[in-house]
Amino acid sequence: MLNLGFVSAILADYDLNGVLQFASEHQFKCVEVMCWPTGNADARRYAGVTHIDVDNLNVDHVHSLTRLHNVAISGLGYYPNPLDPNPEQAEFYREHIKKIIRAAAKLGIPVVNTFIGRNPSLSITDNLKLYAEHWPAIISEAEACNVKIGIENCPMWFTDDEWPGGKNLATTPAIWDRMFEIIPSRILGLNYDPSHLIWQMMDEVKPIYEYRDRLHHIHLKDVKLYRDKLNRVGIMANPLEYHSPKLPGLGDVRWRDFFAALTDVRYRGPVCIEVEDKAYESHPDDVKTAILTARNYLSQFLVL
Repeated sequence: MLNLGFVSAILADYDLNGVLQFASEHQFKCVEVMCWPTGNADARRYAGVTHIDVDNLNVDHVHSLTRLHNVAISGLGYYPNPLDPNPEQAEFYREHIKKIIRAAAKLGIPVVNTFIGRNPSLSITDNLKLYAEHWPAIISEAEACNVKIGIENCPMWFTDDEWPGGKNLATTPAIWDRMFEIIPSRILGLNYDPSHLIWQMMDEVKPIYEYRDRLHHIHLKDVKLYRDKLNRVGIMANPLEYHSPKLPGLGDVRWRDFFAALTDVRYRGPVCIEVEDKAYESHPDDVKTAILTARNYLSQFLVL
């Protein structure tokens, strides 16, 4: 029913063959593969990883590796800021998303996962205007290629350089509704990550029911909300001052209810572990341990 995978960004030092081999050896059915431009300067944690170079795409090579390891590619991932305040930078990001869409079509991969982006200094209303101006062309490309777009719901507001509004508009159901009103295409949907709703003090399960037809891909990440820290700094502080990403099962996401909801709405597709837990970053072996620890916890809800 559900295909367990992981996001390849955590194995940044591996090539595609190594990523798929690791997945095969450890009972994963799929991987979301990162497709950042080679030589990019994005130093953000887990960004800038290139396991498929869409500028030099070798379709036969990718297909041979997926057949060799019997692991599917659940989606292609690239998470920049397509509404960056720098118009030239934003245009570069949007054009690379289009390249990835065309690559997904050639590879037979059903979804491309990304962010809407945001100008952090502008209001939601003004950012929706930017979205209405720039995103129809991306969705038209996706429709022409019959490739779905999964928008992750991460606010991208964690540090001072992302203040005050964050770098991704698609953060709440109210905003998703406006997005889908402006661009009603069913090609546009969610790469849904429940953890981001936890620290926004929202229900992380209810959206599964409300947006069942827009669930194009699922991320499995947990988050721990530290009430003592929140009580000291308040919700107006940078969010990492009162919460921390964790492995599934080590935070506050209600995983039993989450998977019950996915089965209720008859979701059939990838559910990919996203590792951003700093407790598992001190040694390369810790990274592998993190992926497998998450797999072991999630196996109670899945057939591996």
